[in-house]
Amino acid sequence: MASPSPKSPEQTEKNKQYDRQLRLWGDHGQSALEKSHICLINANALGTEILKSIVLPGIGAVTIVDEHIVSEEDIGSNFFLETTSIGLNRGSETLRLLLELNSAVQGHAVQEPTDQILKENPDFFKSFSVVVATALSEKIIQDLSEHLWENNVPFILCRSVGFLGSFRIQVREHAVIETHPDNEQPDLRLDVPFPALAKYLADIDIDAVDLKDHGHIPWIVILYKAVQKWQQVNANRWPMSRKEKNEVKEIISGFIRKDENDVPISEENFEEALRAVNTGLVPTFLPVKIQDLIYSSAAINLNSESSPFWIMCSALRGFVEAEGKGKLPVRGVLPDMTASTEHYVKLQNMYRNQAAMDAEAVYRKVQQIVTQLHRDSISEAEVKLFCRHAHDLHLIKGSSIAQEYQLNSPTATYIAKHLEEPDVMMVHYILLRASERFQSEHCRAPGDWEPEGDIAQLKTCVSKLLSDISCSPFPKDDHIHEMCRYGGAEIHSVSAFLGGCVAHEAIKLVTKQYKPVNNTFIYDGASTNTATFTL
Repeated sequence: MASPSPKSPEQTEKNKQYDRQLRLWGDHGQSALEKSHICLINANALGTEILKSIVLPGIGAVTIVDEHIVSEEDIGSNFFLETTSIGLNRGSETLRLLLELNSAVQGHAVQEPTDQILKENPDFFKSFSVVVATALSEKIIQDLSEHLWENNVPFILCRSVGFLGSFRIQVREHAVIETHPDNEQPDLRLDVPFPALAKYLADIDIDAVDLKDHGHIPWIVILYKAVQKWQQVNANRWPMSRKEKNEVKEIISGFIRKDENDVPISEENFEEALRAVNTGLVPTFLPVKIQDLIYSSAAINLNSESSPFWIMCSALRGFVEAEGKGKLPVRGVLPDMTASTEHYVKLQNMYRNQAAMDAEAVYRKVQQIVTQLHRDSISEAEVKLFCRHAHDLHLIKGSSIAQEYQLNSPTATYIAKHLEEPDVMMVHYILLRASERFQSEHCRAPGDWEPEGDIAQLKTCVSKLLSDISCSPFPKDDHIHEMCRYGGAEIHSVSAFLGGCVAHEAIKLVTKQYKPVNNTFIYDGASTNTATFTL
């Protein structure tokens, strides 16, 4: 009878609740999420859908700024409001019902207009991790953007009108350490093995291994021995071309033992070695994008205001120039492979120990820097995480939304260029911007009262926007007619899709994991097409 499987450790209720997301961003990502405070301006259908997808995973706190009263139109588009909410403050009612989704989340509602808060209490927005805004006028967008830009608070501006939706992320600078690449290359160092690995590899003779142990040799060893044999007749070079790697494969095939009928014996570890030739033989090098980071002025010219990211980049540069001998710290992660437990654990410990030694060297340099700058210390855990992901660091340098709205802004040329492409999604960006301008001038959405009568006025707004960026008017008015037909209404399915997207981006910003959109995302619900632009 088969023995029972061992019991898994008991999970806490919290771990059970957040199990799937913990697999995405880990305990430290969840901790960052729970320490964050998100501000939402206007709890319309889109805003509520955004908060729903932030409250469910366990954001620490949310604040809704909304002075509007719940109307019948809100009930028709916002599934988180009830008919009994009509006549009550929209922010308070939305918050009450949203917090039922997760009792661990703290909530606050502010019933003052955004422009009034900016005027009377400008420090209000400084304390938030991210500010998300929907359905704002053109003037308030610019004022809020300038204020958040100056105070270095991430800002996400969202729109949902009819079948169209968009969001724009404004960050001055956003560093991502854990980018979670789809295809992470293994960091094996077979071309420059560290001392412990070099000794281990040298001590194994494939030809002398017993037949019963032959199928348990790690493929890393097989690959290394094949390259060594290849180098003997190739001036000690490292195989780079497809032809050279195919020659290495032939050597590996020659290692495979045969039975009495001279038929190769199938051994999984040798098959793994053959499959790993392309990825396992990538030479160890300092990626250009990482070199640009560690030698940038922000990493060289540190001051008391420098972020922990730049301090660690500076320490990493010191390591590369000294202990690393031009290489980054060892990642310390070994891919799965067919091998005996003894071999695999031994190999795994070697890579882990070398990674720990490299991270310790970087940590010492970090401590020296923070002491010189009289800064708060950076934890060893942060430095280890930084070193583990040093091969895939990512930095976004953003631009201001307020600047985008100014005449003759640098983005005008970019927008004009993309408008020249056929069936381009940039047309929807112009329509959404023109709709904002129409609302600022007429205090209502285009088509809200008279769809046919507003077409000419919206066309004027579109023409003015296009003129500002030196573009010709649209050859057809189809898109303008469609925007007026929407009448500023929100379609819940469009808001729900866009809300989920915005929530994902907000979570990326607060956890500092995964690459966020840089910087504009546009969605056309009628065609289900999406596009991103860097304005």
